[in-house]
Amino acid sequence: MQKNSCKTYWNVKTLVFMALLVAMHLVLTRVFVVELGAYRISVGSVCTILAGLWMGPAAGAVCGFTADILGCFMKGYAVDPFITTAAVCWGLLPGLAKYFYAGRSRKGKTVGIVLSIVVTAVISSLVLTTSGLVLFQGYNFFTIIPGRLVQFVILIPIYCVLTCLLYFSPLTSLVMDTVKPAVLKKKTV
Repeated sequence: MQKNSCKTYWNVKTLVFMALLVAMHLVLTRVFVVELGAYRISVGSVCTILAGLWMGPAAGAVCGFTADILGCFMKGYAVDPFITTAAVCWGLLPGLAKYFYAGRSRKGKTVGIVLSIVVTAVISSLVLTTSGLVLFQGYNFFTIIPGRLVQFVILIPIYCVLTCLLYFSPLTSLVMDTVKPAVLKKKTV
């Protein structure tokens, strides 16, 4: 019986890098964080964005989901499906967008990364997370939206700069060379 040679699997090194990024996300969002009620100032989403860029949209989505669920358990929060979906989007959407600018120059990649982060932030932070705060946690939309917009304006440039600095660092070649999917080769008997 032959296995499909085009099918790829996550290898152990990929899973280790994913676990490392989830751990870094947890530390940056649950420990080194400034919490102001409905507002949270942290840079943990950069880890999830990098997971999507380095290992693909599925890995980014899994990292975002895992980090959010574990973070809820760490802090004793109830799991909010809107906020969990937002965490998944932070890894999924930049990972999907990478296919549109993969063959471009460094400047083209930078523009692609920045655009993907801005679009993801609008969907994730402004729409999904705000919806979760209003629907599940009882915040008043008109009370929290001004602060969420200020949070958006402050954090998005920081996310863009950190992501681009890390993506264009030697870390990318280290991770990308290490986590290439292992392709099963056809066995000849």
